[in-house]
Amino acid sequence: MAQSIVPSDENAIMEQVKATHEPDGREVAVKPLLYIIQDIFQPSTPRAPGFGLGTQVQLDVLDDKALQFNFLDMLDLLSSTIKNISRKFSGDEDEHATTLEILNILKSYEWDAKVVLALAAFGSNYGEFLVLAQPYSTTPLVKSVPLIKQFLETEDQPVDTFITKFEAVSNLIKSTLNVIKCIVELTEFASKNTSNEKPETIVAATSQIPDAVYWTIRSILACASQILGLTGMGYEKISSTAEALKLSSLVQKVSSILNDLKMQLPQLIGEQRYAEAYQRFRRLLEREYTDNVEILRALIYAKEDQLPLLDSATKKRASIEVLKRKNVLLLISDLEVSYEELSILEQIYKESRQDPTRTESQYEVVWIPVVDRSTPWTQTKQRQFESLQSVMPWYSVYHPSMIDPAVIMYIQEIWYFKTKPILVVLDPLGKVVNHNAVHMLWIWGTVAFPFTSDREASLWELETWRLELLVAGIDPVVLNWISAGKNICLYGGNDIEWIRKFTTAALAVTQAAKIPLEILYMGQSNPQEQIRRYISIITAEKLSHVWPDLTMVRFFWKRLESMWSSKTKLGCRVENDPIMQEIDTMLRFDRSGEGWALFCKGTAIARADGETIWQCLIDFDSWKTYLKDTDFVTALNHHLNQLQKPTSMRQTDHV
Repeated sequence: MAQSIVPSDENAIMEQVKATHEPDGREVAVKPLLYIIQDIFQPSTPRAPGFGLGTQVQLDVLDDKALQFNFLDMLDLLSSTIKNISRKFSGDEDEHATTLEILNILKSYEWDAKVVLALAAFGSNYGEFLVLAQPYSTTPLVKSVPLIKQFLETEDQPVDTFITKFEAVSNLIKSTLNVIKCIVELTEFASKNTSNEKPETIVAATSQIPDAVYWTIRSILACASQILGLTGMGYEKISSTAEALKLSSLVQKVSSILNDLKMQLPQLIGEQRYAEAYQRFRRLLEREYTDNVEILRALIYAKEDQLPLLDSATKKRASIEVLKRKNVLLLISDLEVSYEELSILEQIYKESRQDPTRTESQYEVVWIPVVDRSTPWTQTKQRQFESLQSVMPWYSVYHPSMIDPAVIMYIQEIWYFKTKPILVVLDPLGKVVNHNAVHMLWIWGTVAFPFTSDREASLWELETWRLELLVAGIDPVVLNWISAGKNICLYGGNDIEWIRKFTTAALAVTQAAKIPLEILYMGQSNPQEQIRRYISIITAEKLSHVWPDLTMVRFFWKRLESMWSSKTKLGCRVENDPIMQEIDTMLRFDRSGEGWALFCKGTAIARADGETIWQCLIDFDSWKTYLKDTDFVTALNHHLNQLQKPTSMRQTDHV
């Protein structure tokens, strides 16, 4: 029995194995050759004579396949090498030394060719053994083989005693075949990666190949030894307990190697297949079509007998055809999309459906859920998915598994989807006319139809910095204040003491000036429970108006963020864009967490941080005389400008 190898010996062995590797560039059609050899080992479950294999060796099929692959010439060239290896299957006790001898015979071949040629050499011996092991009553060929009769008629050596050994050989053959397949796949993958800098995963995986090759050939030798014992050395050899333990030990070793390769191989092969599918999908989207159906079918994978969509109105499955030649907005998100964001989109969507005949109503929305395919799909995720699906009033993909990984890769790399939801717009011909129209919907709602990038640019050309831009589509009450020509103040922050002193000062000033003022609290962009408490306090103390629904608060800030994103996407910059300058100021107010206020009447707007605006109100007596010649907001803004100037400049103004 071979002694077990400790780690230090293992390292020394690997050095010996690598020293035998001197490939000279010769090529072997490894995969087709392996395909042929597998016929010999299927099924690789040899049973004791008389217990039936259930499948005969199909040599006629083997010959046909050899002809199909035109391998006769190649096999002829390899025959001498295979014969030289076969001669090493002599039952020699020193399997390590014999393995190295075989590796030296195969030194000119690549690693995958080494194991396949060693398997081919063993296959010829194993094939002969299978013929002998067939039940003689069903195989006329073996009726004349005297050895079969010896196996079946030996009275003092019952065939039951062979079963355990046959099963051990069978297990080792199965594991060895699986390791060889992994070696072949992994070698092929590495050879296709022509980049100079291979990913770490490829380097790690291929570094295991020499070890796998060594133990595979050593296992083949052990199996060959057992077959030799059965066919030529008798019962004593195969019944050895030591031999059984050696086989069991090899099965464990090879299984361990197989598990290591299996951890590496699927990811590498999968990445390659995803990359190829990704390129096919990318080319598909670059073509021109007469309608959008083919593109949508590529996006949402479904077999011909499947209906890939769920219609929210009927709660029934639907085909891609329902979207044919329509403007389609693909809502792409993960499962963490907030219900508040969905509620805002739902509000916009339902408003567009109030009059289906309007031009801006001629579009459909489809939810494309993007999930991490590397983690298991659990019941928790299924419930989360179904919960989101149930609140959406538009179409959705029936199940996330219908979104191919290559499509997800494209969505992430070309459409820049990360974690925030995006709306990709397809026109009726399937052309992508906007990679993300979500900002357009937040800002203009369905007025933005047909949601193209050109439409986005033209809408901005019509805009100025005004209160309607901030609140349109959120609260009709504020729009009524604007229409009535009222003085309006929006303010925010998370300091309740500042809120109290600011609102008190603002009301005192407007009362002194006899100017009606509507004050509305805007909270913060991330309205947590603290903001909810402030809304309750402001309401109870009657400090100002509030939006009791935090969704409205979030919508306000979401619109500002969307304005910034939309402008940025169009190439605008703060330095030369007045609207961006105002947006930037508002967002900085919010990020500070401190108070701020914006006063407005008509086109006049005044805004400042909390302490500055409060100081301006406290100084009312010093600037109230301006009200004789101008409106309240303009006078307020004039004094704000004075406060924000350096001290030296203020003194010059008074001279």
